[in-house]
Amino acid sequence: MERDSQLELYQAVAARLKEAHTRVRELQVPEGVRMTLSRKLLAITAAAKHDLAGTARRLDRLMKDLDEGRFPEGD
Repeated sequence: MERDSQLELYQAVAARLKEAHTRVRELQVPEGVRMTLSRKLLAITAAAKHDLAGTARRLDRLMKDLDEGRFPEGD
């Protein structure tokens, strides 16, 4: 049963990661901001291999920031 819930979480995180990558790619922001967001998203994606629940939380925070228009400073 635990394996099923882990699989469901994996599928949900994978779908949200795909959505986040699309949103970041389509943002109308300076290139430096997009690059910073892309690096952050890549770090979140890499963390999914080791900490799926933590990845889901980090992804939720990133998506909330995007929804509210809070973007990091660009390099």
